[in-house]
Amino acid sequence: MGRSMSDNFIPVSHTEIPQERKKEIISKLAKSIVERGLTAPAIMFLESIKPMNFLGAQVMIFFEPIILTFFNIKEYREASLMFEERETVENLIHEIESEENRIKEDKKIKEKSVKEDK
Repeated sequence: MGRSMSDNFIPVSHTEIPQERKKEIISKLAKSIVERGLTAPAIMFLESIKPMNFLGAQVMIFFEPIILTFFNIKEYREASLMFEERETVENLIHEIESEENRIKEDKKIKEKSVKEDK
């Protein structure tokens, strides 16, 4: 009743996904990767598939069971379409690195706070 038509819309082309939505999906994926301690393997994998990003988007079908642990089906389809764009891989790598740095900085601040409390 409260849902709009756009809530059920599943894009069929990466051009149909708004930029803000793309940023949201990349951020969610990056946070999931960093939280699981997979920063290095994810970056290595992404760097290795950069030249073949379209093929990588197709490989996502193979990884669907894993991907669906991060995303619902709509997000999964949006992500697979986004990976057809060359800049998506680079944006994801950048977001993973940024998230990793944020976590390291937060950890340093907490450690410094604990030391000051002693």
